[in-house]
Amino acid sequence: MSTHVDLLVHHIGQLCTVPAQNGGPQRGHHLGDLGLLHDAAVAIQNGVIVAIGDDAALRADYSAAESLDAGDKLVTPGLVDPHTHLVWAGDRAEEFEQRIAGATYQEIMAAGGGINRTVQATRAADLSTLVEQSKNRLNAMLAHGSTTVECKTGYGLNTATEIAMLNAIALLDTEHPIDLVPTFLGAHAVPPEFAGDPEGYVTLVVEEMLPAVAKWRSEHWPGRMFCDVFCEVGAFDLAQTRRILEAAKAHGLGLKVHVDEFESLGGARLAAKLGAISADHVVVTPEEDIRALGQSDTIAVSLPPTPFGLAHTDYTPAHRFLDAGAALAIATDCNPGTAWNESMQFVMALAARYLRLTPAQALAAATINAAYAIGCGDRMGSLEVGKQGDLVIWNVPTYSHLSYRFGTNLVHTVMKRGEVVHHA
Repeated sequence: MSTHVDLLVHHIGQLCTVPAQNGGPQRGHHLGDLGLLHDAAVAIQNGVIVAIGDDAALRADYSAAESLDAGDKLVTPGLVDPHTHLVWAGDRAEEFEQRIAGATYQEIMAAGGGINRTVQATRAADLSTLVEQSKNRLNAMLAHGSTTVECKTGYGLNTATEIAMLNAIALLDTEHPIDLVPTFLGAHAVPPEFAGDPEGYVTLVVEEMLPAVAKWRSEHWPGRMFCDVFCEVGAFDLAQTRRILEAAKAHGLGLKVHVDEFESLGGARLAAKLGAISADHVVVTPEEDIRALGQSDTIAVSLPPTPFGLAHTDYTPAHRFLDAGAALAIATDCNPGTAWNESMQFVMALAARYLRLTPAQALAAATINAAYAIGCGDRMGSLEVGKQGDLVIWNVPTYSHLSYRFGTNLVHTVMKRGEVVHHA
């Protein structure tokens, strides 16, 4: 007698299960274990995977309320984007023109542009505007195969607007198929009203914003939530970063850190020491800090669209992280200034070319390791029994096409918890 399930996805030509490694991310040169199966099927009940295996065997063992023929195509886990600035208002197209003309990111920021330009527009926007503009970006992410997305605040830089951004994230999470994971990034930049007084702003973050965020979380968000700091010249120094992160940890928030995008201040080593779940950007990370990450549980998250968007030539030295035994993930860094990109497919293409990852490594960095970088690896990021039925059917025969091709959307069907949520 066959077992009845809600859904059977069958006739899968190549199935990438991308398994966890010892209950965690794929570390070092283990990155790229795709757990490949051919002529496979996946059975899903109540949104959770209950069986994976040979197509003929599963079709014999399971009857399904709904059957989905994958057409001999590639199937992977839903992509996970572990670093985005999804919620904002306005754009910074004129700054792109300034950069093309030769202005640096730091010069634009010092002249009152950059992050603070978006802060001005975001403060002026009402909640419905924030939600609608951000939903358009979220729709594009889903259409390109992302099923779980981390989402930062950081364009408010005052308590009221930071909380408004969290409200927008909560509404989007309720209304949209994609699972969102919120991160408080009040320490994204020093706002204009605190120009010349960064310590005063840090005090505001620690003594007013973080308690308000903790209260908001207790009332509105039952899941995992993080605090991030932009540890960089022109933003927050190492001592300020430590002060904010230690206060966030006391409020029960997980920790993330922007580090080593332009200059190294020791932020990656601090992230490892404080037990941060991730250290992000990691472009100019020194060898000592790479070794510290390799010996810790902190995941290095590379954001290749950012140097690409800035027309820089330096990218995360991925193989130095792998040599050190670190866990490496990749993300879009979707933001209005340097990397307005919603496609994790493009991130994989960049990672293969500029991080020199193999297509298999790029896919694992965009799924299982990305999920662990936002505390979700136990529920998503791989196709394993007991995990959510989040998967993508691709209009290609093998996984190598996902890094090989770029500039076009290869998605055929996206499923979230065993339900079709997008079909090309």
